[in-house]
Amino acid sequence: MNILAFDTCFGACSVAVGRDMGDGRARIEAVFERRQTGHAEALMPMMRRAMAGAGLGFAELDRIAVTAGPGTFTGTRIGIAAARALTLSTGAPIIGASSLAVMAWAAGAETRKSEREDLMIAVDARRGEVYVQLFANGGRDERSAPLLLTIAEAARLGGSGPVVVAGSGAGAVAAAAAAGGRAATARRPGLEPEASALVWMAIGLEPQPAPLRPIYLRPPDAKPQTGTSLARVS
Repeated sequence: MNILAFDTCFGACSVAVGRDMGDGRARIEAVFERRQTGHAEALMPMMRRAMAGAGLGFAELDRIAVTAGPGTFTGTRIGIAAARALTLSTGAPIIGASSLAVMAWAAGAETRKSEREDLMIAVDARRGEVYVQLFANGGRDERSAPLLLTIAEAARLGGSGPVVVAGSGAGAVAAAAAAGGRAATARRPGLEPEASALVWMAIGLEPQPAPLRPIYLRPPDAKPQTGTSLARVS
């Protein structure tokens, strides 16, 4: 199975191509760049580099995998639009995954040795809030949906059991959890969704039966102006 995976949700642009996945000859070609802007301009050149490195043409793809959010509005839209365009041009089905689940897959190796600890991914969403999702089994099993919570709410997510927190909001959430008497450890504050992890995830995920929808947890800041029409002067 040949899989193209990519992410543009947060502070990085990430592309990976998995060739012959699942048959013992698997190889992954990955390109990763940290960036706050310019995801749209960077994505296609990175795809071409990864595809060339894997020795594949777009017509040889069996699946298109993309993070569907949560993330920035612009970044999430870029990824979804690119996935839709690619599936139309190649016929390969789309696999969608939570950006937080992809981060958990990458970070989970550190917690798989201890099944008693849950893994929480917490990404700074500003305004005292975090994008958060809770996982068990070293990041493989979802215990919650992706959520937008205050730091205090996130610190209580899943109860009072021990938890490892990863992501840009990990320090704040772990500190709040510890203040409430919960054993919490913060790790990997620079964690971003990595497309190479999404390639592995996509093997076991089902294609989307309908057009992929972005995961938006917060309404857009920009809203249409109202009440701006000038009254007619008689």
